[in-house]
Amino acid sequence: MREKDSVAAYFVQAMIHGLRDDPQRVRSVLEQAGVDPAVMQQPSARVPASAFAALWLIQIRELNDEFFGLDSHGMPPGAFALICRALIQEPDLHKAMRQCLANFALFLRDFRGTLTVRGKRAVISLDTQSHDDDASRFGEETFLVLMISLLCWLGGRRIPIDRADFRHERLSLSDDRLLWGPNLTFGAERTEIEFASHYLRLPVVQDLASLKVFLRTAPQWLVIRFRNQHGLASQVHQRLRNSHYSAWPTLQAFALEQHLSPSTFRRKLEREGCSYQEIKDEVRRGVAFEQLRESRASISDIAEQLGFQEPSAFHRAFKKWTGESPGRYRARFQSGEANFLTEASDSLGD
Repeated sequence: MREKDSVAAYFVQAMIHGLRDDPQRVRSVLEQAGVDPAVMQQPSARVPASAFAALWLIQIRELNDEFFGLDSHGMPPGAFALICRALIQEPDLHKAMRQCLANFALFLRDFRGTLTVRGKRAVISLDTQSHDDDASRFGEETFLVLMISLLCWLGGRRIPIDRADFRHERLSLSDDRLLWGPNLTFGAERTEIEFASHYLRLPVVQDLASLKVFLRTAPQWLVIRFRNQHGLASQVHQRLRNSHYSAWPTLQAFALEQHLSPSTFRRKLEREGCSYQEIKDEVRRGVAFEQLRESRASISDIAEQLGFQEPSAFHRAFKKWTGESPGRYRARFQSGEANFLTEASDSLGD
């Protein structure tokens, strides 16, 4: 964890929700962690990651609950370590995630997660029974942060989320793209996240020794480690995101820009759980989602911007990413001329 790492105050709100009826106690735990209580009135304000990590541990002790009082039953201290100890015995991420969801269900009453594999897509869906709207939205985000972060840790690499849908509405935060990817929707019919199912075939690479380290530094691993705003992967992402596809450098050229040898460049990215090609693919998807949701550019123009030689090639790739055509995807987020764009796009690929 770097000194300049930070998280949005919104996620601190989630952690202190269980003390909402005791303002004096809230102020006390915030001050113990080194968080200015005034920032709680500004959900988009930034809180040092070190203070967030300290508050995480303080709240577990304060509430005697590793799910921060967001569930009507909760998780007693030690439950998370017990779950993790079982997960490292599994051979691959598929079996580990099914075991993880089943074990969380032993403790939590209001949040039930389900893993579904649909061909090349994997979906973790969440069924919530909480009658407290705030606890429900904070709990859903906390639950899915734990699930995807545990997957990343177990596999020793960053796993990109291709779609994240939440039932609740809230303001957008700068952390959202790092946590949930570019294809994020609030006010959806149900809460779920989707990612490529091939990641589930990855072996579990953690053991008892690494588990002990993980448990000592859990907040950093779960929220920061694979979503590092200042790591090399993030720099690569931003560099590509801010340039046209035609201007994207080769791996060798990018390594030279960073004053690194290609082999060192690759190793540094591998330590952050990704490769140069994977980042390029992720940026292409992100630009596609953004353009389809927010711009009026034609499908052909978006395809050209992303380096596809033919709109039909973009159409096939987008269906592979999401299971639907670019036009149908756009129609869900745009009104007015969206129907025309849907018909034009679908005529290219159907």
